Amino acid sequence: MKLRYILFAVLALLCLGACKKFLGLSPISGQVPSLVFSNVTTTQQAILGVYQELTGDQGYGKVVGMYFWTDNDETMGPTGDDQDRKGMAHYHLTAQNAQLESPFEQMYSGIERANQCIYYIPKMALYTQGTATQQAQLHRMYGEALTLRAQFFFELIRNWGDIPASYVPSFLATTLYLHKTDRDSIYDQLLADLQQAESLVPWRGDPIITSVDERLTKGAVKGLRARIALYRAGYSLRSNGQMVQGSNANVYYNICDTECLAIMNSGHHALNPSFRSIFHDYICAHTIDNTYGEIMFEVGMTGGTSSTDSKLGYYNGPRFASLGNSSFAILPSYFYLFDSTDLRRDVTIAPYDANADFTKVGQKSSAIRDGKFRRDWISPSPGTSSAQYFGLDYPILRYSDILLMYAEVENEINNGPTATGTAAYQQVRTRAYGGNTTLAGTPPTDYAGFKNALVNERSREFGAEGVRRFDLIRWNLLWTKLQLARNTLVAMGYGEAPYNNYPTSMYYYKGSTADNVALWANSFFVKQPSTAPANTTKVNWLGGGATGSIINTFLTTSGGFIGFAGYYDSVSFHTNLFPIPQHSLDANYNLTQNPGY
Repeated sequence: MKLRYILFAVLALLCLGACKKFLGLSPISGQVPSLVFSNVTTTQQAILGVYQELTGDQGYGKVVGMYFWTDNDETMGPTGDDQDRKGMAHYHLTAQNAQLESPFEQMYSGIERANQCIYYIPKMALYTQGTATQQAQLHRMYGEALTLRAQFFFELIRNWGDIPASYVPSFLATTLYLHKTDRDSIYDQLLADLQQAESLVPWRGDPIITSVDERLTKGAVKGLRARIALYRAGYSLRSNGQMVQGSNANVYYNICDTECLAIMNSGHHALNPSFRSIFHDYICAHTIDNTYGEIMFEVGMTGGTSSTDSKLGYYNGPRFASLGNSSFAILPSYFYLFDSTDLRRDVTIAPYDANADFTKVGQKSSAIRDGKFRRDWISPSPGTSSAQYFGLDYPILRYSDILLMYAEVENEINNGPTATGTAAYQQVRTRAYGGNTTLAGTPPTDYAGFKNALVNERSREFGAEGVRRFDLIRWNLLWTKLQLARNTLVAMGYGEAPYNNYPTSMYYYKGSTADNVALWANSFFVKQPSTAPANTTKVNWLGGGATGSIINTFLTTSGGFIGFAGYYDSVSFHTNLFPIPQHSLDANYNLTQNPGY
């Protein structure tokens, strides 16, 4: 059995595919490691095979990238309940859920591929005896393998908690039946690995980087190290069933602080002055951000297949010519987290569907969708094609996260915001208001006030990017924010203050192609006009009571659906983690189930 496993692991490494059209190398197969790791070209193909495990339906192209993070206080997943994505969205999970096993296995496949690269690359003669260019390229690949392995482990930990961990290829393992490893031990290993990777991977713009693509650079490595340190310091559900903060939190806050400051001072990354441009002009236009470097780590998607591409723009977002799933509903309460002048709202949220001619059909507040990866922005346009894969990359880390992480840890370390932390926070705020410092306002100067501002600001900045649920867990605020969202939805549905002063109807212009506030004839923040504006169509907005669309959509138990976050366990919090998939439990007699399942 072990021999078969070793052969499978080696074949898994060798049957590699290219990561993206920008990295268009052909796959290799049927080779032995001594041939694969004999020159720079084939070694790079092996590294691209590690990247590939981030992609596709079971990676960030669908399940990990979209199923894993709802419901939260921004979005609700698809209505209903099942042993699939709907049950997952509303915290009704069992070990038999159909969406758990394949992503779990794919992330471990990524770790195995990375482990093989980590083992073999430093043993190559060229690693120490090649030309300066060859050595630099192989050092970079070794650092990439360390970093990618860290990302796979990180994703496993934040979804499953303590997990089996091996840092060597399977053929070197003394047993394949591993017990769980305490997550803090894994985190500490990853932090050490990433510190080593920082010395190996170049900054963007380094002469060794001869093509613009989605491969990792030093900023991404340091940013991932900062993020992992922040999670290591944060709260998580432990094997004893308790929500506990990581030990020695200040040690890890300081690691995060140091890494963020190094990135900020490097001159290699900056905010794109336009928040809209990040998604409209780069991700949806299939363009790599080589101008600002705000998108620091993204998963390259391509090929139109379930194993290499993403369903961004199909599974989520507004419908186009009645095409698409529109599976995430933006909570009306999240819509109103933005004020009227915050430019991020009309990027993050799309309160319309689009016709084939790109004219818009305004939607009621219970049917508005996430908008960063919307089909009507994709260039070149897929039109009315029945395709489900559009090659949209998945952003894992942006520079604005570096700024907000830095602001957060400065507040934690110093028990209150510092001048440099506040300045980093204000950079993000000011960009959100088109550079208008007056509209950006003045942030709080006390610890609690500044932390609360950061909690809200991260939601506005990273809405529907797969960040929010995990942020709330590490702050131990998930139930607090889910409960607040439910209470706010009730107030909106029944027209309670302050929502009694907001519109119950909105009017959108017929035939408009606007994808922002210009689509609407009246304000979202005051009562609607008594007479319908010319050339408009009315949609329901707030109010409606028990039979209104807000209550019916988000809070009413019907048809097997118990409502937004309806199965969240607010007593034991066991739903903060997923159950270990049953097939994995069956295959490993030393693996134990998570608390509460």
